[in-house]
Amino acid sequence: MSQSTVRDFSERTGVPLERLIAQLRDAGLEYDDPDAEFAEADKSVLLDHLRKTHGRREDDEEGGPSQITLKRRSHSQLRMPSGGGAERRSARGPRAGTGGRTVNVEVRKKRTYVKRSVVEAEAAEQDAQVLERALQQDVKAAEAAQAAEAERQREAEAAAEAAREAEAAAVAAREEGESTSPEADEEAVADSEEPVTTVADLEAEQQKTDSEAARKKEIEDEKERKRLEAEAKREREAEERAARKAARGKGKAKKRADSATRQGRRGAAGVASSAIQQEFEKPTAPVVRDVQVPETITVGELAQRMSVKAADLIKEMMKQGVMATINQAIDQDTAVLLVEEMGHRPHTVREDDLEEALLGQATEPSGTEEPRSPVVTIMGHVDHGKTTLLDYIRRAKVAAGEAGGITQHIGAYRVNTERGDLTFLDTPGHEAFTAMRARGAQVTDVVILVVAADDGVMPQTEEAVKHARAAGVPIVVAVNKMDREDADPDRVKNELAAREVIPEEWGGDTQFIHCSALAGDGVENLLEAVALQAELLELKAVRDCPASGIVVESSLDRGRGPVATVLVQNGVLHQGDTIISGSEFGRVRALLDERGDRVQEAGPSTPAVVLGLSGLPEAGDEVLVVEDERKARELADHRREKSRDKRLQAQKAAKMDELFTQMGDQEVMTVNLVVKGDVQGSVEALTQSLTNLSNEEVRITPIATGVGAINESDVNLALASEALLIGFNVRADAKARRLAQETGVELRYYSIIYDAIDQLRNAISGMLEPETQEQIIGTAEVREVYRSSQLGQIAGCLVVDGVVRRSNPIRVLRENVVVFEGDLESLRRFKDDVKEVQSGTECGIGVRNYNDVRAGDQIECYERVTIQRSL
Repeated sequence: MSQSTVRDFSERTGVPLERLIAQLRDAGLEYDDPDAEFAEADKSVLLDHLRKTHGRREDDEEGGPSQITLKRRSHSQLRMPSGGGAERRSARGPRAGTGGRTVNVEVRKKRTYVKRSVVEAEAAEQDAQVLERALQQDVKAAEAAQAAEAERQREAEAAAEAAREAEAAAVAAREEGESTSPEADEEAVADSEEPVTTVADLEAEQQKTDSEAARKKEIEDEKERKRLEAEAKREREAEERAARKAARGKGKAKKRADSATRQGRRGAAGVASSAIQQEFEKPTAPVVRDVQVPETITVGELAQRMSVKAADLIKEMMKQGVMATINQAIDQDTAVLLVEEMGHRPHTVREDDLEEALLGQATEPSGTEEPRSPVVTIMGHVDHGKTTLLDYIRRAKVAAGEAGGITQHIGAYRVNTERGDLTFLDTPGHEAFTAMRARGAQVTDVVILVVAADDGVMPQTEEAVKHARAAGVPIVVAVNKMDREDADPDRVKNELAAREVIPEEWGGDTQFIHCSALAGDGVENLLEAVALQAELLELKAVRDCPASGIVVESSLDRGRGPVATVLVQNGVLHQGDTIISGSEFGRVRALLDERGDRVQEAGPSTPAVVLGLSGLPEAGDEVLVVEDERKARELADHRREKSRDKRLQAQKAAKMDELFTQMGDQEVMTVNLVVKGDVQGSVEALTQSLTNLSNEEVRITPIATGVGAINESDVNLALASEALLIGFNVRADAKARRLAQETGVELRYYSIIYDAIDQLRNAISGMLEPETQEQIIGTAEVREVYRSSQLGQIAGCLVVDGVVRRSNPIRVLRENVVVFEGDLESLRRFKDDVKEVQSGTECGIGVRNYNDVRAGDQIECYERVTIQRSL
């Protein structure tokens, strides 16, 4: 008979595994592993145990009734109306028919409650009966199999003994020579071969018999298994019917209880709750938990992680001498001590562990490196032809669509040329876009420095060279506007050579290409130079790794939500990938190329517009594909909290600076700004440029910045903070415009960045205090000093420079040192009073309240002029 495990026997009989193991343990058999082999001998032991304990009830030994029957009677009265029809009642009036008879009603209720131990004993009794029947069958089958096996062994031993005796007899006959002729020998052998049975024959016959017996046993076991399954199924169906019947009885009892009085319901509920109340077993040992402790955690969160009450944790902190509330944050060391005191195991967690684990794969991508196309950034001074050059390469009209003819955000384009695919980044040239040029230099492989042949090197040209040198990126100089008459390429080479950009023909390492973006001359040579530089760099990227890249630009689309232009650097970005960028995350809902067409993937050195982020990432943030969206959400939340903490600290420092400033003697005027723009880079550049206009007397403070249209919240914020609301390439909606008009919030629109800077500079200049300057208008030299009884001391002077006026203040200088400042009391020419005296003319000057004028002194006449200041 084939052996089976305890679990198999439980499934075959339908008895729960826990109850079967408990029965085995009561019988003295230890089966801790349900998959252990269930021996036939142990089945016999279990059967004997069940026969001995069969029919014995545990509650018989406990004493006391096994069930309780509650009876209750309630009395009420019903008033029955007296006889007579409706016509008689109506004829006798509304007060008639008040008489009648009273009927006493008695309601009897009977309810029986059975002990839980009795029900459990009955269930155990049923399981014991099922086990007993199954064990009897197994024991009988095992005994029959053992008897058949013993019979087969006896037959096999007898046959083997007969074969050995026949073989011994044949050997003895041959030895004694009883066969005298070959024919007789053959006949004897023939006679002896038929009845002789060899050991091999016996083994084959034994195997055949065993296989037939095994097949019969398998058939019998299958029949028995099906019978037991059917019996167990019938028992389960009977239990389900009983449970449904009991449920229906409970439902009816509940309805009856709902219709009874409140006191009756309370009593019934008390009896029912006591009947179904579960017993709570107190743990035998304290539960020790592993608690993750971050760098900072609130008291309430720490208590939740330890599964203790916050009040108990606060009491423990008070014992340790720490006073804190439930929402107060505590440091990691204090939290570790508290966890240990509460009997749990603390595990310190660094807040940057998750970020390091997710970003490790991006910093060092593993996989096979493959060649990739270069990323080329076009840089230079404003209006030197950067976008026009890219326009000719792309065969598109981009510069015409830019406001004011200048680029105000980074544009990413992929161009298919004869020398392969190239990815171009067009950066702005205005001085306000310094950060955007630096960002373009950091993500690029080759920089095309566009310099106009008629203008030469300008401030932004020199700045672009510094950015390229700092990023370690090779430069290819495109000397543009060679079609103009005043083009001077040698001037460009000399000026760049002075800034350590040496042409190849002068022994340097920088290629200078003469071209014209309008006519297209020299553009092919420029592309060839870029391709040659890219070959020298041997650019490679890993494709079979999680995609990573950088955000070139981000904006808010009214119909599509947050939109980010991403330059993929490693891996392949697919639609549906989960990405994280800065403090934003999301699933890639769609990928668009530079023409706005949908694509399914974007490989290395490919720009793509990504839709599906939770918010607007900052330009320059890293983009990383992660497998677990939950981890991405946690990391984004963690970064958002860190950014919020930094912002709060910066605000606190700004408030302290304002406090110290207000404590000074000079009061500083503040201009608050609320800036909204179309893309993140333009808002960043405009905000930084406007902030740089601040000086000692006027401070520019950006209250809030954002991307997207101006809404009511922006107007309300500007109203509350008395701020100027600026829209850069965006407009306010109807509600926001109406609110701004009603509240008087100043709203200004700009599409060109230097217009916004110039207008705000002029507005700030009007807020500055005017400056008073002194201008010397004339000088007179004292020749003689006269005394008059009426006028006092009179200085005879010669006007040597300018003009001397009576209404202007004067200074008296002796050996070029000021000895007196005052006013003229009189100014005469001979005996006549005059208002002014010109240069080269003699005059008499009387100085008010000063009688120490000497010959040789100089009298300086000046005037005060008020000049309006500007930034």
